[in-house]
Amino acid sequence: MPHRLFKQRLAETAANVEALMDTVLDESTARSSRVMKAMRYAALNGGKRLRPFLVVECARLSGADPVGALRVAAALECIHCYSLVHDDLPAMDDDDLRRGHATTHIEFDEATAILAGDGLLSMAFEILSGDEIHPDPAVRIQLVRDLAAASGVNGMVGGQMLDLEAEETPQGTNEVIAMQRLKTGKLIEFACQAGATLGGADEAVCAALRDYSANIGLAFQVADDLLDVESTAQETGKQTGKDAGSGKATFVSLMGVEGARRHAQTLVDSAVVATDIFAEQGETLRQAARFIIDRKH
Repeated sequence: MPHRLFKQRLAETAANVEALMDTVLDESTARSSRVMKAMRYAALNGGKRLRPFLVVECARLSGADPVGALRVAAALECIHCYSLVHDDLPAMDDDDLRRGHATTHIEFDEATAILAGDGLLSMAFEILSGDEIHPDPAVRIQLVRDLAAASGVNGMVGGQMLDLEAEETPQGTNEVIAMQRLKTGKLIEFACQAGATLGGADEAVCAALRDYSANIGLAFQVADDLLDVESTAQETGKQTGKDAGSGKATFVSLMGVEGARRHAQTLVDSAVVATDIFAEQGETLRQAARFIIDRKH
């Protein structure tokens, strides 16, 4: 199996991060059990946990403490899950299926879903600022700053706004690339860079991880666009065909299926080259890059 090592470590990270999030998202500590139930529903309802894997793996390559890396991974996954809850709302993408289950606003209600997303967003920074992350407060501050930037107006939030605006304005390839580097790419870039920050990696390693993450972040979105036209809701766990229905510009609509697939392969090839600095130790990252365009969901 070409992705065996990666899938093994992905599964290990998923189990570890979910156990940590199960502890952190403790209903007994919440003044409102309903909002915490919704937070748990959104965060513990499956998912690949690719971003946590990238944190843990890049931390391993940088010689960082695995305990702190796992907590950074959980903080990042809280951000990712909050973004999915809000992205599914009627005012955004208006989806009723996520990870094979009813979306949070369908399972609960819109107000609870909004607050659950807000709660996960806040929880991320509560986790990230804790002493368990790293003994040096300057490192914790750097991680907080970097995740805030990756999540905010010049990151995921800004990309999501550009995505909404794109429904009203014709977009070319350069515009879609710029939008997706923010919407999807910035959190993936943070995942890789956070591992390097935890381990105090040198600039050569940081540069390699920046290159790697920028390429896989874009490849991930190209693969998503391909899945939207080639897969079913049963395979992906979410609605498919929505981008074409809304007239939204995607890599597939701009390049065609085969053109998008070639572009994704080029991005993955570039990501693989970026891992040369790690020699044999970088094999898991190489497998992860290839998995991104081979996945079925």
